[in-house]
Amino acid sequence: MKKRLSLDEYYQGIVSQNRVVLGQAITLVESQHSEDASVAAALLDKILPHTGNALRIGITGVPGVGKSTFIETFGTYLTEASKKLAVLTIDPSSQLTQGSILGDKTRMESLSKNPRAFIRPSASGSVLGGVAYKTREAMLLCEASGFDVVLVETVGIGQSETAVKNMVDFFLLLMLAGAGDELQGIKKGIMEMADALVITKADGDNKTKASKAAAEYQHALHLFQPPASGWIPQVLTCSAFENTGIEKVWETIEQYADQTQTTGFWNTNRQQQNAVWFQECFQQLLTNDLSRFDGLQTTKENLEQQVINQKISSQQAARKLLNDYHNAIKSNQP
Repeated sequence: MKKRLSLDEYYQGIVSQNRVVLGQAITLVESQHSEDASVAAALLDKILPHTGNALRIGITGVPGVGKSTFIETFGTYLTEASKKLAVLTIDPSSQLTQGSILGDKTRMESLSKNPRAFIRPSASGSVLGGVAYKTREAMLLCEASGFDVVLVETVGIGQSETAVKNMVDFFLLLMLAGAGDELQGIKKGIMEMADALVITKADGDNKTKASKAAAEYQHALHLFQPPASGWIPQVLTCSAFENTGIEKVWETIEQYADQTQTTGFWNTNRQQQNAVWFQECFQQLLTNDLSRFDGLQTTKENLEQQVINQKISSQQAARKLLNDYHNAIKSNQP
């Protein structure tokens, strides 16, 4: 049986930038075992003073946009600029094994061998919000291990984008040109969250289409309400295949960081994110605690069925479950 590391061994391994221990620590915080939860919480508390120094970037895009190819090229550019890069990918998960099924290390073969890069795929599981919760913890561990940039790649367009937006400094949306009506093919809410749009595969015969799409998107962004950051979202084009436009993407991210740090939005945004994370953690703990009581699970299922059949309002059902939860706690007190 593999020897479990002590709290201090985890801590020392992370701050000394030991990749093996970092991987083990991420596995610890992702663990569903109750005995790992207290160690994980203590570890995150201990490494907290070493976190917050990385630039956090979220990357999303429609399926087929080439996220992995872009990240490999972009990541290589960053490492050649002497940046230490961590890539946390949220993959669709197998319902049989709950494991990642796309295999990001295979899709980013070159970057995975780069000594200045660290790639960690996480299975999305059945609840996207839960994955974002674990991804956030993994991000903090990577920051404590000395990484300068942390990229978080999401599954695609959906709930995970909102969760990731709430944990990064800069949100990058990758788009394709010439794949139908661009402005109809993307949800307005996702575009409003983006700090920059990048039209990928801008090479060969597609270069003209990419430039046209970029102009259309830039015009569309001007119709949206200005973001709280005061930043004007940029639309760029790039080709990971030809390695063009990558430098401009990084320059744009650096400009955003400089501007928002100067205005104070950078710190304010991170503080608000911390508050959101706290609320999510508490909600998760409450949900887990509810599952301790077998009777409550049955009550919850019955109430849910009544709500579905419109026998009781959602509000009244929630109040009844909360009341039963309080009574369950009281009856289990010594």
